[in-house]
Amino acid sequence: MAAAAPSPAARFERDYRIRFSHCDPAGIVFFPQYLVLFNQLVEDWFTEGLGISYARLLGPRRIGLPIVRLECDFRAIGRMGETLTFGLAVERVGGKSLTLALEASGDGVLRVASRQVLVFTDLNTHRAIGLPEDVRAALAAV
Repeated sequence: MAAAAPSPAARFERDYRIRFSHCDPAGIVFFPQYLVLFNQLVEDWFTEGLGISYARLLGPRRIGLPIVRLECDFRAIGRMGETLTFGLAVERVGGKSLTLALEASGDGVLRVASRQVLVFTDLNTHRAIGLPEDVRAALAAV
């Protein structure tokens, strides 16, 4: 069951300051750190945007969300001390997966664009499972 593309109002955004720990010796964001920041955005989106605790999802509920497909376009550098806006939009809701479009930008310049496919899994068996009903309902309400 695929969902239609969300309206622009459904976009989830957070500003994150680029810290020393995100940067390489040249003082620019070391590219894998963008993936760490995108994961932080996904956690915030679940907890704050959907109202479903990401910590409870992984902890007591034992539901994982591994990335099974990842695309990244690195367009411009980010520097320590900058505040970048990270955004997330749902592109597709599948039976067992979500396709997310993520971006990081600052000063009107797109720094990184990413598309990720996340699959819901049972952390005890590591097998794909259907979207939990509360997640499906929260997505429908956005």
